[in-house]
Amino acid sequence: KVIAADLPNHVDLEIVETDPGFRGDTATNVQKPAKLETGATVNVPLFINPGDKVRIDTRDRKYVSRV
Repeated sequence: KVIAADLPNHVDLEIVETDPGFRGDTATNVQKPAKLETGATVNVPLFINPGDKVRIDTRDRKYVSRV
């Protein structure tokens, strides 16, 4: 039997581990790795800190925005 599952295009997840951001980290398009509550790792902007909730695109596993 074939089973199909449709995933949502975006999911909101919490950052559990990443290097802290620093005041003044405003360079555009600079990213750092961050571990999500699922254990997956994605690249996020420098201003994202542990405990922040972020929106991830499930199609390409990339950061979309902070929520």
